[in-house]
Amino acid sequence: MGSLDDVKRTRHAMTLAEKASLMSGANFWNTKPVERLGVPSIMLTDGPHGLRKQGGAADHLGLNASIPATGFPTAATLANSWDVDLLGRVGELLGAEAAAEQVSVLLGPGLNIKRNPLAGRNFEYFSEDPLLSGLMAAALIRGIQSRGVAASAKHFAVNSQETHRMSIDEIVDERALHELYLEGFRIAITQGDAWTVMSSYNKVNGTYANEHRELLHDILRERWGFDGLVVSDWGGNNDRVAAIEAGSALEMPSTDGVTDLEIVRAVENGSLDEAVLDARVDEVLTLIARTRPGARRPAGTSEVDHDLHHDLAIEAASRSIVLAANEAGLLPLGPESGRVAVIGAFADVPRYQGAGSSLVNPTRLDDPLEALRASGLDIVGHERGFHRRDIPSVGLRRRALRLARRADVVLLHLGLDESAEAEAVDRTHLRLAQNQLDLTRELIDLGVPIVVVLAGGAPVELPFADEVDAIVLGYLGGQGVGPAIADVVTGRVNPSGKLAETYPIRYSDVPSASTFGRTEATSEHRDSIYLGYRYYDKVDAPVRYPFGHGLSYTTFAYSALRADARAATVTVTNTGDRAGEEVVQVYVEAPDAAAGQFRAVRELGGFAKVALEPGESATVEVALREHAFQVFDPDRGEWRTVPGTYSVLAAASSRDIRARVEVAIDGDAIDGDPLDLGRADLSHYLDGTVDRVGAAEFEALLGRPLPGSTWPTGRPLTRDDIIAQAKGRGGFASALHALIVTVSRTLMLLGRPHAANNVRFVLDMPFRSVARMSNGAVDGAMLDGLLLMVNGRFWHGVRRAATAWRAHRRARRAASARHD
Repeated sequence: MGSLDDVKRTRHAMTLAEKASLMSGANFWNTKPVERLGVPSIMLTDGPHGLRKQGGAADHLGLNASIPATGFPTAATLANSWDVDLLGRVGELLGAEAAAEQVSVLLGPGLNIKRNPLAGRNFEYFSEDPLLSGLMAAALIRGIQSRGVAASAKHFAVNSQETHRMSIDEIVDERALHELYLEGFRIAITQGDAWTVMSSYNKVNGTYANEHRELLHDILRERWGFDGLVVSDWGGNNDRVAAIEAGSALEMPSTDGVTDLEIVRAVENGSLDEAVLDARVDEVLTLIARTRPGARRPAGTSEVDHDLHHDLAIEAASRSIVLAANEAGLLPLGPESGRVAVIGAFADVPRYQGAGSSLVNPTRLDDPLEALRASGLDIVGHERGFHRRDIPSVGLRRRALRLARRADVVLLHLGLDESAEAEAVDRTHLRLAQNQLDLTRELIDLGVPIVVVLAGGAPVELPFADEVDAIVLGYLGGQGVGPAIADVVTGRVNPSGKLAETYPIRYSDVPSASTFGRTEATSEHRDSIYLGYRYYDKVDAPVRYPFGHGLSYTTFAYSALRADARAATVTVTNTGDRAGEEVVQVYVEAPDAAAGQFRAVRELGGFAKVALEPGESATVEVALREHAFQVFDPDRGEWRTVPGTYSVLAAASSRDIRARVEVAIDGDAIDGDPLDLGRADLSHYLDGTVDRVGAAEFEALLGRPLPGSTWPTGRPLTRDDIIAQAKGRGGFASALHALIVTVSRTLMLLGRPHAANNVRFVLDMPFRSVARMSNGAVDGAMLDGLLLMVNGRFWHGVRRAATAWRAHRRARRAASARHD
């Protein structure tokens, strides 16, 4: 079954039931085999930054243990490297570990755009910019697939929040959809040649992504040329037949044959063309052929060199660390720095990854404290200073202050704890824990020089930034985070990371701050194209650290910039006394700097990373992105070149412009204005003040009325409603909701944040997912009983559920007996 002809021959030999069987999983992680025709089962596992293959009980949220695997830095960290070659190398080792464990599909990378810094899964995504996201993802995909393992670009598309993620309707205009939310995927698909794409749980403009024909067929396949397979997120199927018609082939996990039967019935009654089903079957068979499971070593006979992989994990982390501030030149530390006190609960027990489906069981874990002690620095002691959770402790704080008084320098390790960043839960604020802020204030008052080392997968407010001597953003550095931080702090590695996202001064500065995660049924993207630096630069708002920012222990000068419509070249010189690497960022600035235009002031057009010895120069050529001088024209449904005189900028960040040159661009000879110049009803989109956009202006942009943003009331709950909607309905419904919330809170108080968040995840599950995520333990009739209980007919529902459970148990026993 290696060629297209083989695939078609195999499919032609299948019965309708066998074809339908390939459309869903055999269990939680494996597809169904067709043994009669020699079609094997293949395994899919989580793995955006490390293989998460579970050896025992299976789940999708990191509850149960997985086999040891290398924990590489998360995407949010790796993006700060701006190093596509590094991402390719990481991908190769991820693919090697997956291949050694007979895994055919690694579910990653995630590359959704970071719309808001509170999104709970931002640690798993690359950037607020689609070009950087797309190029990094493409490199990782190429690396993974070089080992015969399929990568899965996810979550397609507009998966911008975790709150109500399985039902939320993301309302977004066409320009923002194509210019931001889809563009990274386009680059990853066209340049990475991903073999699979995972659809997202959410709706996009009223239609579930997994059954969105425009996204899955018109754009993904017809426009971008994708020839692979679309797999649902786990439990993310709504209407199975509609999904197949739209272009989604594989539903995961197993539904115990329920949705397979729906497919068979649809073909038999003529509501589903069998030719459409055949196309989906071919996609599954092609994926099986591409991943060559028969050529893999048996599990347990791997020759993976975990020491080599750990070395790359350290290198990847060190090349991704961002030196955000070093105004007094305190860093790097050395023997002359004197006595160093290490303070903070993240020094000895590091935060190195997020939580949920990407939770890796690392082969080893090197902490910063031990690495600093081995670095040659005069470490006079370590105190935790604060509880990891925000619980006051006078004793911990006093001991930390006592240690700081004995030191010449304090290395203060702060960060977000494990409960703050996880799948299925958005953050509620942008602050560090109060006990960390209180300790930081008291340390600053001592007058001892302070280096803050920050752990976390997304920005936080840094009210002390101007009062400490240096800030190192370690992000979530994977299992090698300890040596990586020590190497950067001591200068063994010259930091070269640049921020892949903007650090706002305060959360209220974020354009979507007043609306993000606050509504029930819809998420209105009133900010449109103005995300991250596109917004801050448009309105000239102050930021803590701009997009692309990152310092070095050396300095770089830019000269001789030249550009045309295709590329820019610039000479970069290391003007300092240390070898270092510089990320050369090229931005394209709109004509007249986008004044009065529905357009960003400047956008990233390309980048390159160059290594230079002291005094060395190099001329760097940077290719400009495909749509550098274009906008997406919603009226024509295509990209359109906007004429004018642009500035091409060579920069060290979106706000650190080192050189500029003008380039004249001819536009398309098409009537109409894609920039909406002079439209009074879009005034805030013209000046960028999208934090002030009201419902009427957003409706004018969309060209249609807004759907309701709250859940409908006054009717019974259905399979399509989510469990959170049981709140406030009284009786069993309210009791069920309260039970889930209480268990989650109790687990949090017991210091089990991962389990607490995962229990709370249940609230956002549609009732239909109770059956579909149960691996056959719950069927539709039992679910109907539950819904009767929730809708106020408790005892009737109990009887219905009990009767259905007994019938289901008898049917399973009979089926097992026939199989035996």
